[in-house]
Amino acid sequence: MKDILKQGLGESSSFASFHPAVNFIYFALVIGITMFSMDPVFLAATLAAGWFWSLVLSGKKALKFNLLLTLPIVIVMAVVNTLFTHNGATVLFYLNGGRITLEAFLYGLAAAAMISAVILWFSCFNVVMTSDKFIYLFGKAAPVLGLTLSMVFRFLPLLKTRYQEIFMGQKCMGRHGQKGLLARARQTVKEVSILISWSLEASIETSDSMEARGYGLPGRTSFHLFRFTHRDRNLLLALLAAGLPAAAGCMAGLTSIYYYPKISLSWGPLKFTVLASYIILLLLPAVIDLSGEKKWQAYKSEI
Repeated sequence: MKDILKQGLGESSSFASFHPAVNFIYFALVIGITMFSMDPVFLAATLAAGWFWSLVLSGKKALKFNLLLTLPIVIVMAVVNTLFTHNGATVLFYLNGGRITLEAFLYGLAAAAMISAVILWFSCFNVVMTSDKFIYLFGKAAPVLGLTLSMVFRFLPLLKTRYQEIFMGQKCMGRHGQKGLLARARQTVKEVSILISWSLEASIETSDSMEARGYGLPGRTSFHLFRFTHRDRNLLLALLAAGLPAAAGCMAGLTSIYYYPKISLSWGPLKFTVLASYIILLLLPAVIDLSGEKKWQAYKSEI
């Protein structure tokens, strides 16, 4: 467990080995429900599950990313909403004649938690849903959409990798020993210029290569190793069994509450059922990954 949280599973995740359609349906359910949930209990569940699974997938580097991401969002949104929204019945104090209310502060925290959770789940999505899965899912029905989505999710990691190569090349050439802010700024501008030129040239080469291979033409086939097996069917049924009640509860408004003028928390058997199904849905991939890693470690110890 410690090794997993330190290094992360990455693309060797057991959940990522399932059929791309199953992976995509899972993220559509989780992210869709999270985007329309404002109940603090549901937000705490999705935020905690997103944090944990991101650590399982990416290891300790996800911890830094999550902290740098969530803390500024929570602080900024809580402060901004409290200062500029004066709704709410519980007045904490007055600031320059404006009412600072508890409800506005809690609504800002909830909104920040919701946005942070969505971003965390998208970071997990970016690890599991690789470009070949996008091409497989959307390449035939909507080739332009599939290509666009694949390039969007690949763009930032690719630019980061290319810039690191440029930076190391310039450093090995002895061009990072300059003193003074202006000299360092010129060097940075030069490296960014190289990065842009490289990216533009690569995009032209990619376009010509895809055109030569007939991308998007009717009847064109593409190679893939994805097969929908009984294993995928069983997981899909489990996802739907846990996800559909949670989605129905979200559509019925059970995953949200009213913050203005007073916070109203109402819980009943139906809402507890929706919460339980949602927690099961959230924990499914982490359980699959940890159990798969446990089996793999047991198999290696027997060899």
